Amino acid sequence: MDHRVTLYWSFRSPYSYVITPRIVDLGARYRVEIDLRIVHPAAIRNPTYFARMDPLARPYFMKDSARAAAFQGMPFHRPVPDPIAQDPVTLAIAAEQPLARRLSHLGIVAVERGRGLPFASEVARLLWDGKTSGWDQGTHLADAAARAGLRLAELEADIAADPARTEERLAYNDRTLRAAGHWGVPTMVFEDEVFFGQDRFDVLVWRMKQRGLALRTS
Repeated sequence: MDHRVTLYWSFRSPYSYVITPRIVDLGARYRVEIDLRIVHPAAIRNPTYFARMDPLARPYFMKDSARAAAFQGMPFHRPVPDPIAQDPVTLAIAAEQPLARRLSHLGIVAVERGRGLPFASEVARLLWDGKTSGWDQGTHLADAAARAGLRLAELEADIAADPARTEERLAYNDRTLRAAGHWGVPTMVFEDEVFFGQDRFDVLVWRMKQRGLALRTS
């Protein structure tokens, strides 16, 4: 019997980037179905979070996310440009967020086409590995989509045909994340048990092995 893990994931989350290779490997090695649910970045999903944030939280977050990537042997750099338009000092969130919404909508359609995790993996590397400045320009996104087995133009055509549908799917995923018992990403849910953060991945696998997690056969 295959197990099922629901993964709540955001393109702007560095910890989502850090956990992705392990999630991909989990699905490849074990009989696990990964139900990827793209959510809005926290700045859209829960903007009041930044208004309540302790002044020490963001400097620690910046250091820890880089450290978490280094621990996993992953290159790391903040995206250029940042998908979220936000004042770096006041942390005020801009009213319009075209880059973040574009990525999230593309992710929703990629999931619908059965290539959500490969797309998320490729775009996360594009954003976070520090090799690309101006990820939103030129053919960078199209190339990432192609590596995931998709055509960017087709994804964008799907969104343009009914943008309200993809936005509602994002809002639905935001709601079900909270209904599952958490507000942050990456969050993994297995048999109604919540595992929040990339540092809970090994605990998730431990729990799944208790439930009979099996290797895939060739």
